[in-house]
Amino acid sequence: MLNKYPLWKYLLLVFVLFLGGFYAAANLYAPDPALQVTGENSAQLIDASTLQRALTALEDKGIAHFDETIDENGRNALIRLRDVDQQLVAQATVSRALGDGYIVALNLAPTTPSWLSDYGAQPMKLGLDLSGGVHFKLEVDVDAAVERRMEFYLNDTKRVLREERVRGLVSQDSNGRLEARFNSEELREQARALMAQNSPELVLDRVDEADSWNIVATLSEQKIKEIADYSVSQNLTTLRNRVNELGVSEPLVQRQGQRRIVVELPGIQDTAEAKRILGKVANLEFRLVARSDAPAADKQRFEYRSPDRAGMTEWLERELIITGERVSSAQSNFDQNGQPVVNIGLDSEGGVMMSRVTSRNVKRRMGVLFIERKYRTRYEVQEDGTEAIVKIPYDEKKLLTAPVINEALGANFQISGLDSPLEAKELALMLRAGALAAPVTFVEERTVGPSLGAENIRLGVKSVQIGLALVALFMVLYYRVFGIVAVVALSLNLMLLISVMSLLGATLTLPGIAGIVLTVGMAVDANVLIFSRIREELRNGLSPQMAIHAGYGRAVATILDANITTLIVAVILYAVGTGPVKGFAVTLSVGILTSMFTAIMCTRAMINLIYGGRRVKTLSIGGNSAVTGEG
Repeated sequence: MLNKYPLWKYLLLVFVLFLGGFYAAANLYAPDPALQVTGENSAQLIDASTLQRALTALEDKGIAHFDETIDENGRNALIRLRDVDQQLVAQATVSRALGDGYIVALNLAPTTPSWLSDYGAQPMKLGLDLSGGVHFKLEVDVDAAVERRMEFYLNDTKRVLREERVRGLVSQDSNGRLEARFNSEELREQARALMAQNSPELVLDRVDEADSWNIVATLSEQKIKEIADYSVSQNLTTLRNRVNELGVSEPLVQRQGQRRIVVELPGIQDTAEAKRILGKVANLEFRLVARSDAPAADKQRFEYRSPDRAGMTEWLERELIITGERVSSAQSNFDQNGQPVVNIGLDSEGGVMMSRVTSRNVKRRMGVLFIERKYRTRYEVQEDGTEAIVKIPYDEKKLLTAPVINEALGANFQISGLDSPLEAKELALMLRAGALAAPVTFVEERTVGPSLGAENIRLGVKSVQIGLALVALFMVLYYRVFGIVAVVALSLNLMLLISVMSLLGATLTLPGIAGIVLTVGMAVDANVLIFSRIREELRNGLSPQMAIHAGYGRAVATILDANITTLIVAVILYAVGTGPVKGFAVTLSVGILTSMFTAIMCTRAMINLIYGGRRVKTLSIGGNSAVTGEG
């Protein structure tokens, strides 16, 4: 019998639509504005007293809050706020109350009920131009990059002069310049020739004093500019890698001006984790433990935090073996005793440098130094009576471990002596994503919430509503019952589109809404093709049942051709586009697939239920309705 689906096909359609409605329902629950409090490092826990200090500060400021929780691991505290407009004030209040050592980040806390979230249903993420997400502006400390480069020149110059047996005292002054002192002019000229050959980018000036012949080495302005450009470019690459590690969809990481980088993370929930991962200067330095008879100028003292030697200190040589910039791979793991370790892989040059130094120093100890840029907060009263927050940077250095070198090391080895598996995991992530070429400072942070994106949301939703209403009005007036079927299918299409995007974790942006509007037009276009084909078959004298069967069968090929062509374009847009273009491409791609499903399968099922399996003399399809005696 024509125009009847078997029972299993109806059941399959109902099941798909039920799943679509279930996962789309999560979007009915808007998130709450919130603050997230976490420690500066993964090993720091948040306890009840810390949370109470934050709540007391909010209450003293008159900021309404509710549902304060600490997660089961004790790493994060979440404070929900009543008013989104008070988020920034609340952040500043809690930051001052807790002081340094804590990160207070803006957040959007989910409100999805457990009967949805337990099955993986989450609301669709909204882009920064709509609601949700975080915007960071970071400034690269170029001066620190230049200072680090001068330290390399210092160590390299010492090595060259020592190997060539040119005796002199090489040091670095408070301005970052290298100063080499010699007892004779002959030694100075020998040293100058070696330095010019080994480090041609240095500007070498002769400076004579009463009892010494000196060389003052500085970098040219062109070289400083090159270092600055490299630092910002390298940090840009590293930050992109770290964003990829965070698993953020459609991020924006781009350079702004000479020293600044803008990072936008749409739809992200854990902004505190993002801030800690992005801003952490987790670099490593490998140095030999200094000999007891080494001059004080050639060694530095550091606290030794290995669990089996807590509270002790070690003297390390100032000369570097390698830094974390030579790390090509890093994975957290456990050793044979169940202690957390990080398996390190070096690049080819790093492996050669490590092998050369360790092969000459078997039975000596090597220190692994972890360097982290931190900030002290100071509040200064301005002339107008307002308070300004001043962040004073400093480098915290701690010795992770100092094992004995039993044999020459190559490009692969382990770092042990870590406090916890979380610390090992975070260190591996930092090194795997790449060491920052220079420290970065957060100069701006904001979360784009409903208040800032309200106008875009309102206009975007309004555009979809107007488009849907006009299309529905036209279809009902022109195609009558068939038009009503098309409108129902169009509504189901929007529901399925939202549910699929929610399941994919896609981020909806304003261009994405434009894709939805376009999808509405394309979905109804498929029905227009089918209905026009049915009317044409009726004019050719076919019975209503035959006209429905032929109309769907002959129009499907045309619909598939048109939609597959558009789908190919959408895929290309996603492959070559960035940011908003990708958002548009994702929405368009999903919309094409869901619209073909609803326009072909769902409308056919509804038409079959209305007209299929019985005698029909007329079709309410507008224009020329068929009238036959047989149906």
